[in-house]
Amino acid sequence: MAFPYLESVVGFMILMYIFETYLDLRQHAALKLPTLPKPLEGVISQEKFKKSQAYSLDKSNFHFVHEFVTILMDSAILYFRILPWFWKISGDFLIYLGLNAENEIFHTLAFLAGVMVWSQITDLPFSLYSTFVIESRHGFNKQTVWLFFRDMIKGIALAIVIGPPIVAAIIVIVQKGGPYLAIYLWGFMLVLSLVMMTLYPILIAPLFNKFTPLPEGELRSKIENLASSLKFPLKKLFVVDGSTRSSHSNAYMYGFFKNKRIVLYDTLIQQCKNDEEVVAVIAHELGHWKLNHTMYSFIAVQILTLLQFGGYTLVRNSKDLFQSFGFDTQPVLIGLIIFQHTVIPLQHLVSFGLNLVSRAFEFQADAFAKKLGYAAALRAGLVKLQEENLSAMNTDPWYSAYHYSHPPLVERLTAIDEHDKKTD
Repeated sequence: MAFPYLESVVGFMILMYIFETYLDLRQHAALKLPTLPKPLEGVISQEKFKKSQAYSLDKSNFHFVHEFVTILMDSAILYFRILPWFWKISGDFLIYLGLNAENEIFHTLAFLAGVMVWSQITDLPFSLYSTFVIESRHGFNKQTVWLFFRDMIKGIALAIVIGPPIVAAIIVIVQKGGPYLAIYLWGFMLVLSLVMMTLYPILIAPLFNKFTPLPEGELRSKIENLASSLKFPLKKLFVVDGSTRSSHSNAYMYGFFKNKRIVLYDTLIQQCKNDEEVVAVIAHELGHWKLNHTMYSFIAVQILTLLQFGGYTLVRNSKDLFQSFGFDTQPVLIGLIIFQHTVIPLQHLVSFGLNLVSRAFEFQADAFAKKLGYAAALRAGLVKLQEENLSAMNTDPWYSAYHYSHPPLVERLTAIDEHDKKTD
């Protein structure tokens, strides 16, 4: 008797849904607490606390509905073998168009086109409700319906242009990879990720947002001086018009070697009380660079990717595995999809471990900014961003440990306020 791979995968998916729903319920209860955590009393206003509470509860209620619908659909698609049915339908569609359904690249692209249409249809109601009801209700949404759909159309167009060559390359590599398949796949994905990291901010991101140089002035001078003092090879300093879509704020950096760029959301500049708070946030981000967090994260991702492809090569020729999911043939893409489902338990463990590392990195970056003399400004900046983004003030420790890649504000403020006990 063949091992019940399909039933095991669906069963684990449901178990994980139950576990994560339990954590969500714990967090929902924490969000209902009537008072601020003690470290935030007198720091966060009651007005902001009430607004944050209402926003967080709205998102929590929406999350319960979204996750319930998602687990129902995902379980049904697997259990009732809709994937193999859809694979067959996509092949029939190719024949109808007069194309060769035996060509795996064509067949895969037809399958993915159908999946993209299906996902757009099923995700659209949730995206619209999240953007134009929840985000609008709490004053965050700034985009029009036209801008929303324009972004969606641009995203689909990019997928149509970029997707086929990548899919075709992966199929060819798997078909001809032989015993070194895992290394070839990893090498291809490494090159692809480097190319996309280079091209995305230059060619793709400007399709959705406007990037303009940060105007000359005190803020620009302070950031440039800070970067220079740390020997950060800053080449360009941009402001992005994030306010055209949302009033949430952020800042990030990108670029390789000596061609680094920093991007500030215009909302970040608007929300912080003074330049010093903005610079403190940048000091935190530069701390990640100085402490090599980005490099460590990149290496970790590459190792995990190589291990995943190694696992895929072990199971990709398992006829029983494919048959358990309803497939008589063994298409490359379907093998990747099935493999991703079979390693879900490991993925959850890895994700939890990466979150722990990420949280440690955040504390280290805060400590770095503090050593540069930005403790007070960073503290004020974090509080301001928490207020303006209406982030959850009360968090359940189990939920936080499992889901958050960044420590809650209370923990970060406590660490900043502590006297230095360690030397990095």
